[in-house]
Amino acid sequence: MTPEENRRLYGKCNNPYGHGHDYRLEVSVEGPVDSNGQIVDRLALDDFVERRIIDRMNHRNLNVDVPELDGGVPTTENLAAAIRRMLEPEWDLPARLTRIRVAETDRNIFELNCS
Repeated sequence: MTPEENRRLYGKCNNPYGHGHDYRLEVSVEGPVDSNGQIVDRLALDDFVERRIIDRMNHRNLNVDVPELDGGVPTTENLAAAIRRMLEPEWDLPARLTRIRVAETDRNIFELNCS
């Protein structure tokens, strides 16, 4: 795109040198409650998301360092879709993945339903 097209489409997020965000990620699951009163072991879920997503994306240039986003614009919507693609192939938890919510700011939030 031309610099003018980038400015028109992406506004203040248009920066040829990149810019950073402190994203918040929520991964929601559903399923039956077990005898311990849980749908899934929270530590197992946290560990899985940490290994598959956080370790690979935290403090990275999403335009360069994350192959799952290669060739795409790392919008909040594309980020949520990439996270889903990164989680699903190795999902071995007893609960079903139902929603991925990525918040870029308090006003820019995207939810992707997975079920």
